[in-house]
Amino acid sequence: MRIDVHTHHYPDEFFRLIERGRSEFSFGTDPTGRRIIKYRGSRFFGITPPMTDVGKRLEDMDRVGIDVAVLSLSTPNVYFAEAKDQPAVARLVNDAYADVISRHPARLKGFASLPMDEPDAAVAELHRAIDRLKLNGVILLSNVNGRPLTDPRYRPVLEEAHRMGVCVFLHPMIPAASEPFAEFVLGPIVGFPFDTTLAIAKLCYSGLLRDLSGIRWIVGHLGGAVPYLMERMDNGFRDFAECRANIDELPSTYLRRLHFDTVSFSQPALQYVRGLVGADHMLMGSDYPHLLGSIDRAVSSIAELDAPEAERAAIFGGNALRILNNAGAPVG
Repeated sequence: MRIDVHTHHYPDEFFRLIERGRSEFSFGTDPTGRRIIKYRGSRFFGITPPMTDVGKRLEDMDRVGIDVAVLSLSTPNVYFAEAKDQPAVARLVNDAYADVISRHPARLKGFASLPMDEPDAAVAELHRAIDRLKLNGVILLSNVNGRPLTDPRYRPVLEEAHRMGVCVFLHPMIPAASEPFAEFVLGPIVGFPFDTTLAIAKLCYSGLLRDLSGIRWIVGHLGGAVPYLMERMDNGFRDFAECRANIDELPSTYLRRLHFDTVSFSQPALQYVRGLVGADHMLMGSDYPHLLGSIDRAVSSIAELDAPEAERAAIFGGNALRILNNAGAPVG
């Protein structure tokens, strides 16, 4: 079975909520005339028809041989809304996901969104999404309105996710200091992997990866720069007391427990990560239908990987079935 764990779907109402809201997100057009969302004036992402068109999505999945897509609400997730409004937006999105999945139960799964700026409501929505709607995990962004996931206000949500054994997909957000990324679409190209790396480093050195080991993390875009900085992070542990204050083993001990999606599509990069963490910690992702993603290369990059067939099968879908919540349960 081939399962795409990194693929985004947007209910129609979601875009309308952003457009009607008063936030740092706005709509515009790029030089080709494509409609785009901007963040503080910087290009965020272009809007493509398959983002809301499930029929087109299923056609593309059939064309490349993907059996199941795990839907998630990409950046800015529900965090464009004020804290008090986030619970309602999260419920709207998660209910929309449960509805579309119920109409295509053999083809679609989904990660829930949580109103992190209202922690009590986030815990309640976590239970509703996993226990009642039977969604397959949650998506969290690398920062929430500029705040790291290590902010104490988010600790109760992460502790409950740990207790429940939840699969958490960590997706990037443009860094809090967005100005340097305003040119050349640098926000998605460079800012996203930068912020992913920063988020994981903080989760590691803070002790959260150690203390909340029940969370099954999937890190988007092949982990940003985490795989390539793993030894440097170990050196930080060896050299600096503050990097040892909250953990008692080398950072790589915790980082190798993470799971990395394949949204890089680069053979050298995929082989490097395979050698570093093992094929059992890699999962197929496409970032469909965003422009930097590729549903075609998501499949071909794994099919062409110089690895035993059993390892390719695990990356294609076996690993996802092992770590997703409710992998075999019907939504409701």
